[in-house]
Amino acid sequence: MKTVSRKSTVTRIRPSRQPRGMNASEWEARCELAAAYRLAASLGWSDFLGTHFSLRVPGTGDEFLLNPYGMLFDEMTASALIKVDTEGNKLSESPYEVNRAGFVIHSAVHLGAPEAHCVMHCHTIAGVGVSAQKQGLLPITQMALTAWSEIRYHDYEGVADNEDERVRIVDDLGEGTMMILRNHGTLSVGRNVGEAFARMNRIERACRFQLAALTGGAEPNLIPQEVVDYTAQQGREINNAGRAAGGKLLWSALVRKLDREDPGYRM
Repeated sequence: MKTVSRKSTVTRIRPSRQPRGMNASEWEARCELAAAYRLAASLGWSDFLGTHFSLRVPGTGDEFLLNPYGMLFDEMTASALIKVDTEGNKLSESPYEVNRAGFVIHSAVHLGAPEAHCVMHCHTIAGVGVSAQKQGLLPITQMALTAWSEIRYHDYEGVADNEDERVRIVDDLGEGTMMILRNHGTLSVGRNVGEAFARMNRIERACRFQLAALTGGAEPNLIPQEVVDYTAQQGREINNAGRAAGGKLLWSALVRKLDREDPGYRM
């Protein structure tokens, strides 16, 4: 029987309008991050101008891309993203500035976690709602349990405009890949955009499910501890590689959808 080779279903974003003088790896990174902003807007993850996604510029250790303070998620384009360094210096031209709080949070993680190439921070209704609950995320749904072992917490210190907080953010994140910023919102990190996006999707949905389950003061159906521990271990595989390919499958599918419906992010 003749063997037919199968090409991977994982696709890459292909740059379409790379500016003169910019290398291909940076332009592709810009397209990936702009795609994440557009997709987040379609999922209702934006807070107008209030939250941020960032991505380390390929081949650098202290430069990353961040959204300009003044543009909405659904109008983000690859060329509009601002390149900054970890000292807050703008390295690309833009009529917009960089949000101070966004810079503090994202520069903290890029400085302190070398493998966190992409950082996403959201203020969704569900994420902020759970962040304001004393017990945080509860182990009462599959979505929560498959994130359970990688979620960390950081206490609220006010609007994040103090660079001293950067050390505490990194210390609290530790080896985690998802974080609940208490009384504030959620955060995820990844080795690439797809990984961080898949993790943000997981924690966001876990928070939504929790609020739905507790609506009206309902008593949740508790899961035995041995099942909690087992499912948390399964979650490590799902979030890092394993059956979900570390977010690659979801990300490829979402990019295909975006290319069909809203390809303007490549500008």
